[in-house]
Amino acid sequence: MLRIRTPQPAALVLAGLLAAAGACGSSSASDAGSAGGSKQLKVVATTTQVADFARNIGGDKVKVTQILKPNVDPHDYEPSPADVQAIAEADVVVENGVGLEKWLDQTIKSAGFHGTLVDTSKGVAVRKGNGSDEEAAGDPHIWHNPKNAETMSRNIAAAFESKDPAAKASYEANLTSYTTKLEQLDSWIAGQIGTIPADQRKLVTNHDAFGYYIDRYHLTFVGSIIPSFDTSAELSGKQLGTLVSKIKATGVKAIFSESSLPPKTAEAIGKQAGVKVEAGEDSLYGDTLGPAGSAGATYLDMERHNTTTIVTALKG
Repeated sequence: MLRIRTPQPAALVLAGLLAAAGACGSSSASDAGSAGGSKQLKVVATTTQVADFARNIGGDKVKVTQILKPNVDPHDYEPSPADVQAIAEADVVVENGVGLEKWLDQTIKSAGFHGTLVDTSKGVAVRKGNGSDEEAAGDPHIWHNPKNAETMSRNIAAAFESKDPAAKASYEANLTSYTTKLEQLDSWIAGQIGTIPADQRKLVTNHDAFGYYIDRYHLTFVGSIIPSFDTSAELSGKQLGTLVSKIKATGVKAIFSESSLPPKTAEAIGKQAGVKVEAGEDSLYGDTLGPAGSAGATYLDMERHNTTTIVTALKG
């Protein structure tokens, strides 16, 4: 489902960024043709996840410029001049939505973008927050349920087909193929989680990023080190003490750190609570995919890695 949104007034600093970007030349959203020599759609995707979806759906019919890089926290991102320039040249901009890209409205306005903006969250049942300012839009981590990833992919396909109707058959074929992979992933995750004894399916994470996964696969959320959807939320000593007490009381077997967040606080809590911390290569991919060649290089890889890590730790 598409939407063309009227952004909020731009900040002057972003107008300066656009001028700087113009002086620096074109971004990686090029006019390069597809394998067949036809002009590709210029697509700018905000996050690593929606960029991966866009590549799978678009294939060689699109040229995707990905704004957020692997293992970069999206919650406090600030756009660069290259980002503004890429958006200025784009045919389609793909966003996650649900308030994750707080910087996007002003960036679009500064870029003078007049193409198609697709909010991939349209049609997704959004989890609600606790009423705080940073959670007002709801939980933005919608991709952690593969059924939501199917909806997000359909929204992207609809945007591409609307902008490039001549290639509709290609986009539809790619969507069908990718949807099959997402369905297989969903079934596999459910089977893997099902091997964990029911009373051991308890998660403690760096921040509250896995609610959709927890709801889909019937785990219990004990708590998070940052008690918010947003990693920029501040902690209190009382909250951390309460979390340690809950870990001890509930028999949680592990704390899961995340690839885009430092593990120091998780390790301190793990030491106090007497439980293992999954960090380093065993960190979960929460807000971002990993770099090429990593265990979280694609969305499918990320969810398989997360599931394998969770199952191994909670059964161990």
